Amino acid sequence: MTNSRPGRATLSTIAEAAGVSIATVSKVVNGREDVSPGTRAMVEELLRLHYYTGRGGGGVRQPTVEVVFAGPLAAYSNEVLEGVLQAAAEPGVAVMLSKGRIDSTPTAWALAVAKAGRSAVISVSNEMTDQDANALARANVPLVVIDPLTPAGADVVSVGSTNYAGGISAAEHLLALGHTRVAYLGGDPDAGCNQARWQGFRGRLETAGYPVEPELMRHDTFRYAAGLTGGEYLLALDRPPTAVFAGSDEIAVGLIEACRRRGRRVPEDLSVVGFDDTQLAEFCSPPLTVVRQPLREMGRVALRTALQLAAGASVDSHHVELATSLVVRASTAPPRSSS
Repeated sequence: MTNSRPGRATLSTIAEAAGVSIATVSKVVNGREDVSPGTRAMVEELLRLHYYTGRGGGGVRQPTVEVVFAGPLAAYSNEVLEGVLQAAAEPGVAVMLSKGRIDSTPTAWALAVAKAGRSAVISVSNEMTDQDANALARANVPLVVIDPLTPAGADVVSVGSTNYAGGISAAEHLLALGHTRVAYLGGDPDAGCNQARWQGFRGRLETAGYPVEPELMRHDTFRYAAGLTGGEYLLALDRPPTAVFAGSDEIAVGLIEACRRRGRRVPEDLSVVGFDDTQLAEFCSPPLTVVRQPLREMGRVALRTALQLAAGASVDSHHVELATSLVVRASTAPPRSSS
């Protein structure tokens, strides 16, 4: 993917000439007041000398980033979006939401995005194809993907979390409590983040001598309904698990509802670990033990990275993974046989 804008001055060009940060130039461009008069005058003069006009060529415009959510907004996506908005507020960036490419071709969609004056696109948990990414690159629109459902190409910048390590920490927590018959209710089977969580979880259990039995492994979607149906299936087994690692908070909450419907108690009859740490984790009953991924920080990093690319600057890494951590609440406990 092309990270430079030959033939047109960028925020990076102006910042380098002025010896200030890109954020400072952005503040001047957007009329922010928190810049010293001397610095403002210098940056404004450089903007004139470099004929800086913004993307559209019709005068300086507020940078606009398009955030694409192909599916319905949910607890996960709301947290990511909050991080994007927090990061956008400081440099005065406009954020537009869209469903992305629906019926159009990749080329037609990319050209429409460029014509609308978007500085960059952030795609959140979508199936962004190579054709989509290449079309955006040809249209000179930078792309940053967050937890893509299909693997991002080598040239596509992505932001995620340490999903594999998160799966390991979930397994270690349940093993420490004494659980050996455990299940996994995962999300979209082809999603890279789901596969990483599952592989870390399964690998740690296998190392401990307790492989997950085939009947205790299910992949569906990251939604509440998948937890409900998956929970009904697991609880109907002749030998149900004593603990379940759910691939998202929504799955975990659906599973807890399945337990309620069958008269099973959490964590007395079944321990549940979620993944994400959205508000659902704190609001559900009991409060959910989770592998926390820093969703808001992922959104902030994606926005800042998108602005860097839009300004023609390079990035240190094409794939950023932020650390996950285990947050223990009330949904996990030792199995009754070992209490």
